[in-house]
Amino acid sequence: MNPEKPDRNLAIEIVRVTEAAALAAARWQGRGAKEDGDQAAVDAMRQVLETIEMDGTVIIGEGEKDEAPMLFNGESVGTGSLPKVDIAVDPIDGTRLLAEGRPGAITVMAAAPAGTMFDPGPCVYMEKIVVGAEAKGEVDLDAPLTENLAAVAKAKGKELRDLTVMMLDRDRHEDAKRQVRETGARLQLITDGDVAGAILAAWEDRPEVDVMYGIGGTPEGVIAACAVKALDGEHLGRLWTRNDEERGRALDAGYDLDQILTADDLVSGEDAFFACTGITSSQLLRGVDFHSNGATTQSLVMRSKSGTVRFIEARHRFSKLRQYSSIAY
Repeated sequence: MNPEKPDRNLAIEIVRVTEAAALAAARWQGRGAKEDGDQAAVDAMRQVLETIEMDGTVIIGEGEKDEAPMLFNGESVGTGSLPKVDIAVDPIDGTRLLAEGRPGAITVMAAAPAGTMFDPGPCVYMEKIVVGAEAKGEVDLDAPLTENLAAVAKAKGKELRDLTVMMLDRDRHEDAKRQVRETGARLQLITDGDVAGAILAAWEDRPEVDVMYGIGGTPEGVIAACAVKALDGEHLGRLWTRNDEERGRALDAGYDLDQILTADDLVSGEDAFFACTGITSSQLLRGVDFHSNGATTQSLVMRSKSGTVRFIEARHRFSKLRQYSSIAY
């Protein structure tokens, strides 16, 4: 049987979208204007998306249709030619980080064959746990967090006190923080940005984080699952409703709130694409650096089908870009 010929890696193309969004948003670093920075990223994303050869439908977006020019759920993007794909975007994962001039803001996009991305509907949040390949199959959201951490430490050949757990610093995580501390494991709290946290936890080549746990955004969970699949890690999630009204809407829409969702449930199939670009520097990526005639960016590009992970460092010359692009670089 002949091996399959290499085919088109859409991730190599969608990184142009995240680069443009990062360059536009980086001008707003530390200016205290969350909405303006987010809008700059969205506008840049939209313009470059129009040039990508694909027939895309936004499954995970921003805003509603009547609030255009945000990228709304159900919007068509791309040139309209094949392939047909589902699209997930987070123009800025960490809008508050950018507005306050803090590390860790990134711009993110993922794509997968049409019909394969989980639509979270009314479910804004989910409980999540993410680990790398060494601990795959060793975690269970039905088990106490202390047991999961012990299992991960054993699988990775570490003492519990050497394990690092990343978690969003939220009041809802007080009990989880207590459990981590009782085990003696190291706890790294972040204010925002659990897409980057999931990547760090799943990526065996980056030993800084062993586990990411907590209740965070369901859209971010779907996006992160595309990257986790490429890294051969494990991403488990369970929908979490904030109140009775949201729970009722979710049940009426047919969502199973007890189901543990795997990465394959969140993004079915094996051909998922992921790209992210740093806006402000972090453990994951360097942020945008401006110089006299442009800027440099650092991006991460992945494809689950091949398991290929690329770093892309780019130098952008504004004197040239401004000759044909309407993006305010």
